[in-house]
Amino acid sequence: MNASSQKYKIAVTQRMPEPIRERILRDFDARLDVSSAAQEQMGSWIQYCDGVDAILCTPADRMSAADIAALSSSVRVISTFSVGYDHIDVRAATAHGILVTNTPGVVTDATADIALLLLLGAARRATEGQALARSGAWRGWNPTQLLGNDLTERVLGIVGMGRIGQAVAKRAISFGMHVHYLSGSDRPKSLPFPARQHCTENTFWSACEFLSLHLPSTPENYHFLNAQRLSQMPCGSILVNTSRGEIVDDDAVIAALHGGRLAAVGLDVYPDEPRIPAGYLALPNAFLLPHLGSATHGTRLAMGVRALDNIDAVLRGDVPQDCVNEPA
Repeated sequence: MNASSQKYKIAVTQRMPEPIRERILRDFDARLDVSSAAQEQMGSWIQYCDGVDAILCTPADRMSAADIAALSSSVRVISTFSVGYDHIDVRAATAHGILVTNTPGVVTDATADIALLLLLGAARRATEGQALARSGAWRGWNPTQLLGNDLTERVLGIVGMGRIGQAVAKRAISFGMHVHYLSGSDRPKSLPFPARQHCTENTFWSACEFLSLHLPSTPENYHFLNAQRLSQMPCGSILVNTSRGEIVDDDAVIAALHGGRLAAVGLDVYPDEPRIPAGYLALPNAFLLPHLGSATHGTRLAMGVRALDNIDAVLRGDVPQDCVNEPA
């Protein structure tokens, strides 16, 4: 609440979980679901942000430099309901004196759970099993039906040993997997579980019977997993990606699935969501989910609380917990 006891104005792009929606309506002069309204009017949701103090957006709401330049000078903070913020031109926001915040930490366990679901689904041919069970063509158990891959005693390679990478590693170890990870630092990372560090790529890729990616979307990481790196993995490896679609060269992955370099993939993210690259859709060894990484009641509630707490901090003149830039 500002000094005149008038509520700050906020634009919210998407429908939020009900407890978060109730808090928004209680604490702010709110313009809700502006992205949906803009789609109905065949326009940009940016037009609904005129005169607001804060914007609560999601990864589905891209904010280019031109969009940010079109915002009114009243906007002080863009709070994204996500960990990733590559959908926002942070450099442009910084230039316009706008703070950008995100919601790290609270999505760790839910996303790690989805990574394990993808590992299991891809390894145990869940896409084919579901199709067979629902088709009416299943004729009962037999000794060679849909044989998949074991996780126990297999090597899981992890790229990106941050919060989520470590949570995946702990889960994988409980399945009897051996964790290896790629780190450019010569100093071993202090981890609360056994894991083998690879300081260079020379030894890493050939060890990865399974691979889980946990990298941010940056220009340096664009198509990080490419044909050259895939070619160094053992034939019949399994790939999982719960981070960002852009870090994978989809054409190279699809070719590796056709050629047998990869036995299967488990994907929850794609470079041009909600469009899924057509090459995956026809492949029975592609276990695909629609970006469910943080999709639990508790996690989405925690994300909303964190996003609103960040907005509250900025509007009252404090430093938010989760700021990704430092405007002058």
